[in-house]
Amino acid sequence: MNRSDSFRFLSRVLAVVAVVSLTACGGGGTSVSSLGGLIGGTGFKGPVAGATVAAYGLNDGVVGVQLGTAKTDANGNFSVSIGSYAGPVMLQLSAGSYMDEASGLTMPMASGDVMTAVLPTVAANATVSGIQITPLTSMAQTMAQHLSGGMTDANIRLANAAVGAYFLVGDIVYMQPMNPLVADSGSAASEDAIHYGMAMAAMSQYAKDLGMASSSAMVTAMMSDASDGIMDGMMGTGPVMMGGMGMGMGMAMPAPAGTSGLASAMSTRHRISRA
Repeated sequence: MNRSDSFRFLSRVLAVVAVVSLTACGGGGTSVSSLGGLIGGTGFKGPVAGATVAAYGLNDGVVGVQLGTAKTDANGNFSVSIGSYAGPVMLQLSAGSYMDEASGLTMPMASGDVMTAVLPTVAANATVSGIQITPLTSMAQTMAQHLSGGMTDANIRLANAAVGAYFLVGDIVYMQPMNPLVADSGSAASEDAIHYGMAMAAMSQYAKDLGMASSSAMVTAMMSDASDGIMDGMMGTGPVMMGGMGMGMGMAMPAPAGTSGLASAMSTRHRISRA
């Protein structure tokens, strides 16, 4: 499957699939150090520079003590110390700035908007590398949080796999997305990496189409939409409210935002990239 066929296939999938199916998977890169645990990776919505990444231990499925913090560099890379902690971990990225895929403008992460990722149990003194904190891992984190029992190892694996299956990405935590802003980045990228990068580009395009001042608000809305496992513009029984509309205004998320809305935005990004 070439790059164009991959874009079309993913757009068709998003246009017709509305229910996120929960299935399990795993993977990753881990080693053991005697110097204390480290978690390294990249904050990516386009690389998020100058952001704060905080690591939290998870206790009985809920957020516990903060384990450590780190700043991302110009390429979005970070390495945060978690000491001798052993157990599941939530990473939360806030502040910083990124190059928006749709507008080409540098945007700050809006106040109150965050991106997250959840990892099943990390061994004491482990060094875990290659973690991605993205809009997709953020959606999976909110889904795991709202499953019965919260962010347990089993629910973390289920939610990460479900969001990956929805966007045709085998491993949303460790797969490095293609960067749509880098010329010809898709030529050497895997299909999974292309799907990953274009899914995020579609979110930015959809935010632009709706007139959002900051596309990070679209990530927050998609996190809320994914929390109940169904992409329908609802969070449980209530509509998802979207911020970032300018002048402090908000609106209810359109019901097909996570399906045909993203598919249409993805087609737009594909046409622009070929122009």
